[in-house]
Amino acid sequence: MSTTELPASPEFKASHAELMDGVYRWQRHIYDLTRKYYLLGRDRLIDGLDVPAGGTVLELGCGTGRNIILAARRHPGAHLYGLDISAEMLETAGAAIGREGLSGRVMLARGDATDFDAGALFDVECFDRVFVSYSLSMIPDWEKTVSAALAALSPNGSLHIVDFGQQEGLPGWFRTLLRGWLKKFHVSPRESLREVLESESRRTGASFRFRTLYRGYAWLAVIKIAS
Repeated sequence: MSTTELPASPEFKASHAELMDGVYRWQRHIYDLTRKYYLLGRDRLIDGLDVPAGGTVLELGCGTGRNIILAARRHPGAHLYGLDISAEMLETAGAAIGREGLSGRVMLARGDATDFDAGALFDVECFDRVFVSYSLSMIPDWEKTVSAALAALSPNGSLHIVDFGQQEGLPGWFRTLLRGWLKKFHVSPRESLREVLESESRRTGASFRFRTLYRGYAWLAVIKIAS
């Protein structure tokens, strides 16, 4: 496994990178143990990737590497790439990938998910699958991440997204408590997520599938580029 890093562009989203490093400097050690109870729908997303034989997969906001490792296990012929803005998270991800013996198939890079050059970072211009799991709710300019992800897809590629929904089918008190908890970690569920994804699907001529999970606790979406 190797980790590359873009030369610092103007500010390199420095404030957000520093914020994420600060949030996860210590949390990264217990992140997967605690998040498994409320980052729901991640495994369903990975199950639905349907990566072609020998395909390429990019995760934006790869964090501790939990999802990319699971995807690598499910798709043993695939080559996987992970991008994250936090050096702290990438350190944890790199160590986990090494322990799993996946260093030959997984490459990590530090970069900004809203504006990245896949060729410079990974020497790969486009990907068969791109997925984003519970990261859009932490990225300030998250709409740009959607556009960048679609631009990185190969013909017939697909973008897979899971994130917090609006808890529309759950009691109001639950939503209030959840939002208060998430705010402590700089997480903001994106109310306009579905509308933005539908708009981007129309713009690119792609098909769009959207599912509400657990009474709106989470939203799962797939945008597939038309052949």
